[in-house]
Amino acid sequence: MSNHMANEARVIPLRPVAAPERSRTPAVAETPARAPRPPVVAPHPGPTAPAAPTGKEPLWRDLVGDVLRRERLAQERTLKDVADAARISMPYLSEVERGRKEASSEVLAAAARALGLGLTELLSLAQRELTRHTRAGSVRGRSAATPTSASRYDGMCLAA
Repeated sequence: MSNHMANEARVIPLRPVAAPERSRTPAVAETPARAPRPPVVAPHPGPTAPAAPTGKEPLWRDLVGDVLRRERLAQERTLKDVADAARISMPYLSEVERGRKEASSEVLAAAARALGLGLTELLSLAQRELTRHTRAGSVRGRSAATPTSASRYDGMCLAA
């Protein structure tokens, strides 16, 4: 390992970077000491507050969380009650309901059972929400008579 590169990080750009323009002055003899490094790319600013709906499909975790919260509130049960029945922590269940955490199938099944639902019922309700959101978004952007991919396919496919 060479000493001159010990503390340097290598940044690989995600997008092609335009080559800098060369000056018109004659080049001074360059010594090929090492290959040129790729340009440094500024880091992504990170997550921000949710913006107004832009017609994009919602995330699966948001839909599942909405269904869990709606079912819990319809049964007039507290977050603590459902979390205790599901044997998961109350803060984690809260984050799942708010769409902040992508819950495993085991956690979703436990939360569904605590609410008196099966995992299949929970996922079917979330799939209906996805279909409803998708259709509402496609009707806004296109004529209702125009078939869209969202209106042709109402099935659900989950892959592990």
